[in-house]
Amino acid sequence: MEPAHHVVIIGGGFGGLYAANRLKRAGARVTLVDRRNFHLFQPLLYQVATGGLSPANIASPLRALVRRQRHANVVMGEVVDFDLEHRRLILREELETPLHYDSLIVATGSEFNYFGHDKWKAVAPGLKSLEDAIMIRRRVLSAFERAEVEFDSKRQSAQMTFVVVGGGPTGVELSGAIAELSRYTLRHEFRNINPADARIMLFEAGPTVLSMFPEDLRKKAQEQLEHMGVMVRTGIRVTDIRADGVTIQVGDQEENIPSDTVLWTAGVKASSLGTALAKAAGQEVDRAGRVTVEPDCTLPGHPEIFVIGDLANYSHQGGKPLPALAPVAMQQGRYVADTIMGRLRGDSPSKPFHYHDKGTLATIGRSAAVADIGWIKLSGFMAWLTWLFVHIMYLVQFQNRILVLIHWSFNYFTRGRAARLITTPPESPPHEP
Repeated sequence: MEPAHHVVIIGGGFGGLYAANRLKRAGARVTLVDRRNFHLFQPLLYQVATGGLSPANIASPLRALVRRQRHANVVMGEVVDFDLEHRRLILREELETPLHYDSLIVATGSEFNYFGHDKWKAVAPGLKSLEDAIMIRRRVLSAFERAEVEFDSKRQSAQMTFVVVGGGPTGVELSGAIAELSRYTLRHEFRNINPADARIMLFEAGPTVLSMFPEDLRKKAQEQLEHMGVMVRTGIRVTDIRADGVTIQVGDQEENIPSDTVLWTAGVKASSLGTALAKAAGQEVDRAGRVTVEPDCTLPGHPEIFVIGDLANYSHQGGKPLPALAPVAMQQGRYVADTIMGRLRGDSPSKPFHYHDKGTLATIGRSAAVADIGWIKLSGFMAWLTWLFVHIMYLVQFQNRILVLIHWSFNYFTRGRAARLITTPPESPPHEP
């Protein structure tokens, strides 16, 4: 006989998956709803985008991840609205049996924020999905292929100029990976161009890259990037992005930079489902599209609904929202699962959620990284080893850990990138909508 209490989790990312696994012995039915049928390890997407890993190395089928949970099920579908009165979810393609819940966990993550310039998305893609990573890989590799057969020096220069907008961890990791790709992996593979001549430019609006790190680690990260050949420019405001390049503002002066490949890592906002949930509850979202939650991660006025991860504005610890990081979502996923289990047992209300910051890591390239772990500050090779170990351990399937370790070992000793495949016909430079 199936348990009566039904927990529905929207989103198969870190928060949703950790909640589902924690509910294994909850005495409740669990339904995990996601638009895709797999869990994606987003921190390594940039390696797919630069040919270091294959898509399957960082993705795991959701059904395989919950198959040992007797009362767990997966529904592949997209939730578009909420009927809070009847505790029912509205999907883009409705199921034969309406999807009702007793407890609801909303963990749909975030998307890139173009700060009112949505037209830039077509010419400057972000990196949030496998589709994004494969498209970026195609654009980067196709740029070298076009440059190989281009005889106009100005066009060739634009084809071999790669601009990354945003100096956070994703921007730093992506620009460093492109630099390694051009200077080492591809250097002997072309006849008419030298890939090492490619310009990799990283633009950051703030005074420094990796603003969440201590000053000494920020400086070391920038030094490592510049040593790899990345041109780092801070205090830069991007005013326009086109199919043929970007316009930046430096003080009172504007500068046009021709480039066929512009990549966006400059900011995120909550998934649009947060707006739908807030509207259904008669509330507002914040400037980043996040839903304000109570100290126990519930939606105000709806104790049966939990909002976690990048979608939640949790300001009950330090007075400002928690960062949009995977560890936050993981810890909140476990917390809300424990809260639901406590309610089913009849326990007293749980203590407010408290995030335990275990540190921040960012890799720049081969043997180069920075790590801020409490009182421990690392850079260089030791930080890189720490980064490798942590990311291997956070992969959710053992087979993924083995595959990634094999790929990384190959890449380290050969500087090769076996997954640098253009999987569709080489695309032309992006066109503005």
